[in-house]
This record gives sequence, C-alpha cells and structure tokens, in this order.
Amino acid sequence: MGGMRVLGVDGCTAGWIGIVLADGPVTALFATGIAELVRLAEAGGPVEVVAIDIPIGLPERGRRAADVLTRAELGPRRRSLFMTPVRPALEAGTHAAAVEINRRLAGEGVSRQAYGLRDKLFDVDRWRPGPSRRVVEVHPELSFTRMAGAPLPYPKSTWAGAERRRELLAAEGVEVAGDLGPAGAFAGVDDVLDAAAAAWTARRVARGAARPLPDPPEDLGDGRPCAIWA
Repeated sequence: MGGMRVLGVDGCTAGWIGIVLADGPVTALFATGIAELVRLAEAGGPVEVVAIDIPIGLPERGRRAADVLTRAELGPRRRSLFMTPVRPALEAGTHAAAVEINRRLAGEGVSRQAYGLRDKLFDVDRWRPGPSRRVVEVHPELSFTRMAGAPLPYPKSTWAGAERRRELLAAEGVEVAGDLGPAGAFAGVDDVLDAAAAAWTARRVARGAARPLPDPPEDLGDGRPCAIWA
C-alpha cells in the first residue's frame, strides 16, 4: 500500500468500530465518539481517508439523491439503507414529532431505527476533520455489491451472508479474523464486517478508484458534497 493509511468506520451499540488498513495486518479500534476513534487511528500515523457508514450531509427537505440511487443499486438488499430524515426531524425531541416534521418536509415518516441514530448522525455532523484528511460517506452493502459485482443474496445477519462477506473482503486483502481486542468485545460480527467494507472503500477513494452516487455529489447547501462512495 506504499505507506497509505485509511480508516473504515461503522456504528455499534456502544459507539464506533474502526478498521485501519495500512502496511501489515488490519487493526481494529473502538471508541465512544468519532473524534476519539480517528485520534486512535492516527496514533499509528496520518490517516489519508476516513470512510464512515453514516449519512454525511442532512437535507432540509426531501430525499437525498445518494439514498435514492444507492437503494436502486442494492436490489434485494435495499432495505438495509434507510432514507435520511431531514435535519429538522432529527432535531425533534420525540420520535412522534420527527415523524410529523419529516412527513411535512419530505413526504414520508421516520422509522424508529433512523431516529435512534440521531446521536451518531450529529456526532459526525458536529465533527470537523482537519484539511489534510478526506472524509467520505459509505454504505457497506453498496461496497459489498461492488466487490461481488451484484447484490448479495443473503443478509449479513445470516451465517451464509456473513461468510460471503468475509470471503469477499479476504479476496481484496482485508482479513478480519482472530482477536480484535476491545473492538471485538464491543462490536457485533456485522459491525466488524461493515467497518472492514468501509475501509475497503476508503482505500479505493485514496487510490482514485471509487466513484460517488450521485456523480457529481449533490449540494445540500451545507457546504459538504453529499454522496455515497464505493
């Protein structure tokens, strides 16, 4: 990898799981906040690209093009991607209020799962990385779809689905196995596999091989180009 160092990130119940790709074996990390996770990753050297499985860029109304296009490509796995709620809905104090606001501004409700991610969404939204580090949004199922050349038939929660994803990662030189330290204790199997897929995409971004959906990225008016990369 010629000294390249990248970080893939996925949320887990207790915080964030990170997979670092650099020279040598992968490194797994855990932290309760995104800024802390990136600091841990950079203890071993500068990180060129951080790829995060979380919406980056929140709409004020309507749907994000990134979500619509990615769902279309995922086919049978499209339910793994939720439509990003509008910012005012996520700022609402209750799920019921979020549903009402999102219906008014986007024409649809908000699932409890999507509303439950608001703390992580705002953790990333508030975080401001330094200019030397590139941060992109990813969706692991899109990454696995690109690795396989087609949407995967089995969900990641099944044995067959997890094993297929592990095989795809291993074929790309991303081996996740054995003792992962605290990260392995806090994260589920699917969290680790998703973070590894995010790291695979981060490496592709660093090499100039990844492409965004949409292309070019959408401008939501918040100064952050909005796209899902794979």
